[in-house]
Amino acid sequence: MIYKINIADDFSETPGARYKTDGDFSGQEFFEKILEPRYISLKSGDELMVNLDNTAGYATSFLDETFGGLARKYGKNNVLQKINFISIEEPYLIEEIKSYMDGKKN
Repeated sequence: MIYKINIADDFSETPGARYKTDGDFSGQEFFEKILEPRYISLKSGDELMVNLDNTAGYATSFLDETFGGLARKYGKNNVLQKINFISIEEPYLIEEIKSYMDGKKN
C-alpha cells in the first residue's frame, strides 16, 4: 500500500524551524504528530510518499529535525526503504534531506 503525506496540505504551507519553542509548525511538531506515527504504522511492503511542494520553503533545521531525526532513530537504510520524496519545485531538497540522514546535522 502507498501512503502519502503532503506537507503543505497535511501540516502547513509555512513550515517553521526545528523545535516547538522556536514557533509554530516546527520540525519537532511535524515529526511527533505526523511523520513518525505514519512511519511506524507502515507494514512490510508499504511505502510512504512525502510531497515537499507548495510550501513557502523549508528551514534546514526543519528538514534535519524531521527526516534526519527519523533516520537517526530508525536507521537511514530502513527509512529510505519505506519513504520516497517528491519535489518538483525544488528537487535539490531531496539530496539535502539525504545528507541530513547521513548524519550531516545542521
